[in-house]
Amino acid sequence: MMSHNVVAMILAGGKGTRLGILTKKMAKPAVSFAAKYRIIDFPLSNCANSGINTIGVLTQYEPTLLESYIGNGEKWGFNGVHSLLQAIAPRQTDEGANWYKGTADAITQNIDFLDGLAPEHVLILSGDHIYKTTYNDMIALHVASKADATISVIEVDPSEASRFGIMAVDEFDRIIEFQEKPKHPKSNLASMGVYVFSWKLLRKYLIADKENENSTHDFGGDIIPTMLQDGLKLQAYRFKGYWRDVGTIQSLHEANMDVALNRENFNLYDDYTTRIYTKDTYSPPQYLGREADVKNSIANQGAIILGKVYASVISHEVLIEEDAELNYCVVMENCIIRRGAKLSNVIVAPNSIIEAGATVNLNSDSIVLVGGKVTK
Repeated sequence: MMSHNVVAMILAGGKGTRLGILTKKMAKPAVSFAAKYRIIDFPLSNCANSGINTIGVLTQYEPTLLESYIGNGEKWGFNGVHSLLQAIAPRQTDEGANWYKGTADAITQNIDFLDGLAPEHVLILSGDHIYKTTYNDMIALHVASKADATISVIEVDPSEASRFGIMAVDEFDRIIEFQEKPKHPKSNLASMGVYVFSWKLLRKYLIADKENENSTHDFGGDIIPTMLQDGLKLQAYRFKGYWRDVGTIQSLHEANMDVALNRENFNLYDDYTTRIYTKDTYSPPQYLGREADVKNSIANQGAIILGKVYASVISHEVLIEEDAELNYCVVMENCIIRRGAKLSNVIVAPNSIIEAGATVNLNSDSIVLVGGKVTK
């Protein structure tokens, strides 16, 4: 529907240091989520459901798995004659070889890609957030309000506001102030890292930012504040749905539990207009044994459950043996939970083995991440 009128650029090069061993060999957007998906599935599916069919995915840290997973975009319907999904890593040019220095610099280094498409608007997205939406209403607001830039915002708990870019708005939701991760936030309207810009205008600001030696080359830290200082019209778009930044072990576990327990109105099953697409593993159906006891949980195909599973998320090709017991756990792909093992509030990294009789994090409300072979 939108064709090249809107081009989406997904920032997917993050290392995800706070996710520990989960991102040792892969970028954060490639991390598993909700038994079936990878995090990158969410922004890609949102674009597909919005009719946006031209997308650049900007990779950097450990790009191999992510780029292989994205492929030609067939999983999200982007492999047609009139669509394009392209992974773009930093590369050597006649100006030298440089890593992406910041979110804005990642776009600056791909100006030629965007110029070749000549879009009217550019949609900038983070590749590591969990939410379901279509971007049509936001883009329509951007056009109708004649804004120079539109930022999707969400109300967050005031105690969490210092983790985000925070905005103050007037009665028309025009942005009048922007603070990047302030120590003392003036509001609780947080940036979701979703921006719509008029391309010709953004291009000018990116080129100017490139020449600024004092810039960190970041949208929140540099581009947006500069636009505000210059008196440009920046519009806030209020997002009302579920949205999570899953950049920590705690937040990743919490978001998985939101799916398993259908909390916070986050339901993957209720609205086919915002369906999340992913790669099929072509595994056999899940199997629940005679003595299996499974409640308030989700399990992907290929899972074999013979023990007890409560309020947990079980990925594909996972074996849970007899007398094993899991409470509030996230077990990623290709894991074995041996007989009699007991786990509570645990994320189990891919390709791990929890040995027979092992106990992990019992009687604790804290969240722990384990991987490899666990014997105790």
